[in-house]
Order: sequence, then structure tokens, then C-alpha cells
Amino acid sequence: MMKNTKVLCLSLLLTIVCLSNANAQFGGLKDKLLKVGTAQGAKALGVDKFLKQPAAITTSFEDVNREGEKLPDFINSLNLKAQPLYLLPKNPEGGFLLCEGLYEMTNKSYCLKAGTFAPSKGDGYMFAPVLGPKEEIVVSILKSAEKHSDVEQHDIQVLLWTIIARTKFADFNGQVKLTAVKLLTPKQLTQLEGGALGVLPFDIMEKAKDQLPAGVRAVFEAENNIRQLVASGNYTYADMEKYAIIAGMAPPRSDVPSGIWTKHPDGYYVRYFPSGYSITKVQVYVPKELLANGTKLIYDAAGDIACPANTGSQRLAQTNEPLEANYSAKLTTICNPK
Repeated sequence: MMKNTKVLCLSLLLTIVCLSNANAQFGGLKDKLLKVGTAQGAKALGVDKFLKQPAAITTSFEDVNREGEKLPDFINSLNLKAQPLYLLPKNPEGGFLLCEGLYEMTNKSYCLKAGTFAPSKGDGYMFAPVLGPKEEIVVSILKSAEKHSDVEQHDIQVLLWTIIARTKFADFNGQVKLTAVKLLTPKQLTQLEGGALGVLPFDIMEKAKDQLPAGVRAVFEAENNIRQLVASGNYTYADMEKYAIIAGMAPPRSDVPSGIWTKHPDGYYVRYFPSGYSITKVQVYVPKELLANGTKLIYDAAGDIACPANTGSQRLAQTNEPLEANYSAKLTTICNPK
């Protein structure tokens, strides 16, 4: 009995020594990785390659086609009263079938750029398409959300911030993972691994920021903080919003006033009035001559971005989901789209 006890004690001692040695070795390696501060070290960890990759969504004001734009007051001379956009006939593939006239809708919208200022009253927003490596994923989420009224807007916004931050799906934890599984297909979930990055250690973040222009650093840091929150699985909406939204206001551009009209590629006109980043009033003007030849026009906001002229403000993804809709109202225009 005494002999067996001695053998057991010796075995435990050897195990502890082995574990200590292993911990020392791996701990030393971890310390070395955390202390990498040279460009060569950053390159070795893939940071250089990551910095050269395009953002998940690349849409910027440079993607706005300003040809045919109209100043805010051009609609005044037409003497038109805006009618509810959501009362227009639904298009089976999504969106609404347009008729001549002026229409408006206050709808859900989503921030698509972390580390930027919230919309301010004087900001001019113009139409641009959703562009970038994750454009299909983002549009799919917005379309899928229309069919899932049980999914909260906050949960969808957190998922979009998580994707914009280029978070690996393997790092998704907590509610955001449940939201992703509900709104995306298994194939789309695997696509979230492409162009993604894990949480960067502090020293590597500092080195990476040194390689970035000043205007991009806040976005880069916000995205890493979001990846860190998601990986932890322990976060609230307020925690996420703290990194995604910068306090204060970006100065507006005087050449792009609030309420400016963009001529959509399909020929109609559209403009945006954001209230924060989660609510946007959109107005659509459809000239009569545009439909003269039986042209079928569709307004499908799931692929639209209200893009700020001020690059320091947030891009706002638009949706076909009205807020506080009054379905008892009636259209005054006789609307029979072909």
C-alpha cells in the first residue's frame, strides 16, 4: 500500500513538471507573438495581407452616379403629395411595383460602416448600390429579414456589424450566431470565412494602425473590437454600438445638401432623410413618361445604400420594411403596373 502511494505521488509530480514545462514553452511563444512589433512580424502573422484586402462592403460616395441629380426643391413645382410607398403592389421577387407619382416610406435601415459618425440633420445622402466581397451576404440578410419578423432589428444590426468587421464564422458566439443561422443558408455561412480575420493582439493592432491613413484607423480599430466582443460571446447591443458609432457629428458637405435627389439607374428619382442610423424616410418620384411604353419599374431597397457625401458618416442599408405603416390608407393614384 505504501509502495503504491509513493508511485502515485511520483507520477503526479512528473505530470506537474511536464505541464509546467509545456506551459513555459507555449507561454514563451505567446509572449513572442504578442511582442511582435516589426513590419516583418506583422507580415508573418498575415496582417500585411489583411490590410491589402478590400473591406467587406466597399461602397463609398465615389460609387454615387451624380449625373441627373436634382436639388431638394425641384419637386415643389410639381405640386405632388407623397403617397405611402408600401401601398404599391408587391413584386413577387421582392420590393414594390412603381407607378407614376411621388411616394414615401419610413423604413428600417442599418449602419454598414463601423467606427463612423451617426447621420446628422444636415448630411446629404445619395443612392449607391451595395458593393464589395460580402454584398451577396448583406443583401440576402436584408431580404431574409423581411420573412422573419420574429428577428429583432438590433440582432440584425449586430450581425451586419459582425460581417462588416470581417469576423470568421468560427468565432461567432452568442445571439449573433443564432441570428446568422436563421437568416443565412449553410453555404452562405461557410462564405463568411473568406477574407475574415481573428482578433488581433494589442501589439499587432498598434503596428497595423501605424500602416494605415489616419481616416481609416478608427474603422480598423472598431472592427477589431467588434471581432473581440463577438468571439467572447459576452456582449450587449450597447457594447457593440459603443465601438460602431463615434460620438459627435461629422461636418456636412455644402455641395450635397440634405434632401438631394439621385437619379436611379432605372430612371426614377430617390432621396433619403435618416433619423439616426436605424430609421430612414425614403422618397421616390416616378415621372409619367418613364412608364409611357409599358416599362416595368421595381423599387427593391434591399440592394440600396443611402450613401453620405461626408465619408466620416455611416452608409445606411435600406429595406422594404416600413415602420408604423397605415394599411387602411388608400392610394389616390390609379395604379395598374404591367
